[in-house]
Formats: sequence, structure tokens, C-alpha cells
Amino acid sequence: MLTVRRLALASVVANSAIVVTGGAVRLTASGLGCPTWPKCTTTTLTPTPEYAAHGVIEFGNRLLTFVLLAVVVALLVAVWRVRPVRPGWRRLAVLGALGIPAQALLGGITVLTELNPWTVMGHFLISGVLIALAVVLWTRIRHDGAPADPGVPLPLRRLGTALLVVVAATLVAGTVVTGSGPHSGDLAAGRTGLDPESVSQVHADLVFLLIGLTAAFYVALRAVSAPPAATRAMGVLLVVELAQGALGFAQYFSDLPVLLVGLHLLGACLVIVTAVQAVLALQPRGPAGQTSAAEPLQDRRGEPVGSAG
Repeated sequence: MLTVRRLALASVVANSAIVVTGGAVRLTASGLGCPTWPKCTTTTLTPTPEYAAHGVIEFGNRLLTFVLLAVVVALLVAVWRVRPVRPGWRRLAVLGALGIPAQALLGGITVLTELNPWTVMGHFLISGVLIALAVVLWTRIRHDGAPADPGVPLPLRRLGTALLVVVAATLVAGTVVTGSGPHSGDLAAGRTGLDPESVSQVHADLVFLLIGLTAAFYVALRAVSAPPAATRAMGVLLVVELAQGALGFAQYFSDLPVLLVGLHLLGACLVIVTAVQAVLALQPRGPAGQTSAAEPLQDRRGEPVGSAG
């Protein structure tokens, strides 16, 4: 089980790392360092001297996709070998594995459309979904066999969904800001045509809403004497959000330096990770050996463990 848990964590890290390296491609204007897809150029699989360092950076990011694929496939195999069978783990592992070729295809479309800002946005947002799925799987594996935990009152658990919706809206608005401003990935790449200042204001408003909602959630959890793990996870999310918000304002008022933009992209990944963890920490956990009452373990034949016959 230790190997499965480590592979699940590696999946979280690898999915986040590919976002950061993809950001490096954009921030160094290397998005068309390999001007076609699936080859790098029309005649070669690898970059040519004509595209210099930009080609190396873009091609290196493409190669990292295979590293990510190797991690998620290894995780899928490991999860499939776990006994008793955990159906929920398998579903999450399959979705994570299928997401990688889908991302590669969208990345190809992005190159072929010469970095259309809307496809670039979609590329990042799908990565965000894959990071979230990886965190859910990692958390379920990590809590397997843990003592029973009653979770928090149902009304607060339901508010967890609202928190994730605000996180998603904030991330979407952030990608629109990116698609409307500089650092397009190539000097010839188009922009959304939206006013950067206006969309930045919408994004900032959502950031304030998210931080306020998370702070209120943290106070509510302390007020109802929620399990320490839930309160702690919400506190970590609040700290990450505050740091990410401060970084966002710093980059905005310093004319978007490349280093701060890159750190802000890493921060977005950390927001996804900690937000999913915080909401999962609100949920009750079943007795040792079970992930939840809604997901019974199964034996090798797919029958629920402990069933008659």
C-alpha cells in the first residue's frame, strides 16, 4: 500500500509540475518553438537550430508529458492490483490516465491554432481538473484504514461544494486575465480582445470573495468544534489563498515580471490541491479498512466484501 500511496502523491506532483513547465514555455515566448504537432517541425521530431532555445524549451515540455504518463499508468496498475478491490480508486485512476492523452491532443490543437488564447486557457483548466482528481485519489489512499471520523455538520459539508465553485470561478477568471494580457507564448500569438484591466478587476473581486468565504469557513469550523484535521486543512487553504492573493497583486503592480507570474502559476496549483483537501476533510470517514460507506470494498470477483454467497 505504501507504493500506491507514493505513486498517488507522485501523480499530484507531476500533474502540477507539467502546469509550471507549461507556464515556463509561455513566459519565455517558446510556445511556437516547435511550430507544428505531433512533430516539432514539418520534417523533424526534435527541434532544429532555427528555433534555438525556444525549440528546446517547448520540446522539453512535450517530453515531460511522457514522464507524467508513466507516473499515472504506474499508479493505474498499482491501484488495479490492490486487494480487496477499491472501485472508487480505480475510477479515479482511469480518469487520471485518460486525461493525459486528452491534454496532449489539446496541446497539439493549441500549437496548430498558433496559441489561440481560448485553447491555452482550456489546456490549463483541464490540468486543474486532473490535479483535483489526483488529490482526491491520493487522499483516499492516504486515509485508507484510518480511524473513523464523523466529519462536520451536514450544512457545512454542503457549503464545501460552494467553496469549490468559487475556487473554480476564480481560476477561470485568472486564465481569462492571462489570455488578455502579455506573456502570450509567442509575439505572433493572439489575445482575447478583452480589456485586461476589467477582467483583472473581476478576478480580484473573486479572490476577495474566496478569501472571505474561506476565513468564514475556518471560523465556523472552530465554532462547532470540528475535527482538528478539517479545521487545520481549511486553515492551510486560507494561508495559501492569502499568499497567492498577495503574489497576484505584487505581479499586477510591478508590470507582470516573469518570475512572479511563474510563482503565481505554481500558487494556482497549490490552491487547487489545498482546496480539494480542505473540502475532503469535511467528509466523514468510515471504519478502518473502508474508504466510505458508499463505496464498499470488493473481493477479486467484484463482490462486496462480507456479502453472503
